[in-house]
Amino acid sequence: MDYRSLGLKVGIEIHQQLSTGKLFCECESEFSDEHHKEFVRRLRPTQSEMGEMDKAALEQSERKLQFRYQTVPCSCLVEADEEPPHGANPRAVETSLEMAKLLGMTPVDEVHFMRKIVVDGSNTGGFQRTALVAMDGKIEVGGKSIVVRTLCLEEDAARKMAEQNSEVLFRLDRLGIPLIEMATDPDITTPEEARLVAEKLGALLRATKKVRRGIGTIREDVNISIAGGARVEIKGAQDLRLLHVYVEEEAKRQLALLDVKKVLRDRGAKRVNPEIKDLSALFRDTHCKVLKKALDEKGKILAVRLEKFKGVLGPTEAGVKRVGSEMASHARVTGVKGLFHSDELPGYGVTVAEVEDVTSALGVEPGDAFVLIADQEDRSRAAFSKVVERANAAIEGVPEETRDPLPDGQSVYSRPLPGKARMYPETDVPPIRIDEKLLESIELNLPEVPEVKTGRFVKQFGISKEQAESLVKSGYEDEFELLASQFGNSQVVARIYLNDFPELEKLGHDPSGISLDTMRVLLDSLKGGRFAKEAVPQILGSVLENGQTVEGAIETLGVETVDLESVKEVCERIVQQRMKFILEKGEASLGPVMGIAMKELRGRVDGKVLSEVLSEKIRQLLKQAGSQTGH
Repeated sequence: MDYRSLGLKVGIEIHQQLSTGKLFCECESEFSDEHHKEFVRRLRPTQSEMGEMDKAALEQSERKLQFRYQTVPCSCLVEADEEPPHGANPRAVETSLEMAKLLGMTPVDEVHFMRKIVVDGSNTGGFQRTALVAMDGKIEVGGKSIVVRTLCLEEDAARKMAEQNSEVLFRLDRLGIPLIEMATDPDITTPEEARLVAEKLGALLRATKKVRRGIGTIREDVNISIAGGARVEIKGAQDLRLLHVYVEEEAKRQLALLDVKKVLRDRGAKRVNPEIKDLSALFRDTHCKVLKKALDEKGKILAVRLEKFKGVLGPTEAGVKRVGSEMASHARVTGVKGLFHSDELPGYGVTVAEVEDVTSALGVEPGDAFVLIADQEDRSRAAFSKVVERANAAIEGVPEETRDPLPDGQSVYSRPLPGKARMYPETDVPPIRIDEKLLESIELNLPEVPEVKTGRFVKQFGISKEQAESLVKSGYEDEFELLASQFGNSQVVARIYLNDFPELEKLGHDPSGISLDTMRVLLDSLKGGRFAKEAVPQILGSVLENGQTVEGAIETLGVETVDLESVKEVCERIVQQRMKFILEKGEASLGPVMGIAMKELRGRVDGKVLSEVLSEKIRQLLKQAGSQTGH
């Protein structure tokens, strides 16, 4: 797509957990697999400082959920909201100021914490504490200046473990971990640029050496709009590799919704104010499982006619979802499970005859559409209010909203876009004065920035610029520097972090769980000739999967190196077994035959040594065959 002509605008909010201990108590910033006691809460929205109610908080409260919280060994009364917060963690405040200086931002004179109303259960008190620390910085990406407008310090939410019926289960280990939140202006104009900005901000955060590492420790909220569309926030994206995809897919979605707006306006569609009809009797003998289940559970099948909406509910020819899926996600907020629209029927067990009966009962005209909802009557009627609201929004174009990211790069409606009505002052945490002496101390001890470190790595360790940049982006640059300095083979160390670690991630492992001591033992054993470098991924995979030591993994996998004579014997046997193939292909047979040898000796011999021995064996065979034929 031509993003310039689309008027694409993107702003990013980065949320990074700190490793400084929790923000308002003395608990550690660590997750726990153990949980002890539980307590239950119900939350309700409150008014802001100006006496307003936030629409996002109101919608969350309509779900009438109950929240169960699991305590962990280090949980305290602050996390349970049974004790006032302690003073803000000074190390977290200093880290946020350090990051502000790296971005050239202007710190505030006093840090004042605010309460941000959140009633989705992610905080036991019904609000999150957040404070503005600095403003107006920038970063350079691809020769372009991107404004970083604000930097805030806030507390992270509780960790969601499960949701069943009307109860949500949270664990308190994540609640209260300090977060640095940085928000850019909407200066980003392409999906790829969004990814590069997020990468650079992430690298600067890691440069402080005070951030937590691993999956879920850094999250991005992406604010996206196109010309004629609206600001939509995709909240909590964790996979940086998908960031550009979220931008692309949201741009496509907004384009599709703008097309719907044009179609509806060309047809003269007016604000929807439909009559809800009970059509349960029409589906007494239905074979549709969803509808039948609702009736069996004493529910009802309700329907409405949407005048002039035919053809705009289903997806586009390119598969981009339109108003029907949006209606369904809005309706799900009320708890309903069964929603069908006429653009997808007949289907899902609903027959042509049943569609005709519904059309007749609702008085559907040729250009109209209809929606069916099957559930308990009170829930269905509440859901229809959301459906009608979303139908009316379709006539206006693209509504502002918050959406949740999905693993395939798509997103789904979550709640209305929050506004300033959710903020009010925090009276339990005293303001923090930022004095010049503190700022001078921070400025004197700023860390090495990624660009400088990249150049130093190239010069000091002899790796390529691309490798150095990738190491800094990966966040393993400190481990690389330490191990490459200690063991000397910088290329091998770089390959482990840049090649082997990503492969382990693809297999479902979390390489951040590999300790520096484990890496030292691994490299020491490799340097001592215990196994070949090709065995490294297998050994690390076994360490992560089975909780083994390096020594235990070597023994279990049987990857100890074999002597040169044994390598020659294996190669000779393989060459004899594949003699016909080698004689047909000549020296081009090396690759396929090498694959066979590697399968047998992987991790037990250096690949270069194996290639040299096998090449020599193949040349000997070809020379011998040539002399016998007189060539």
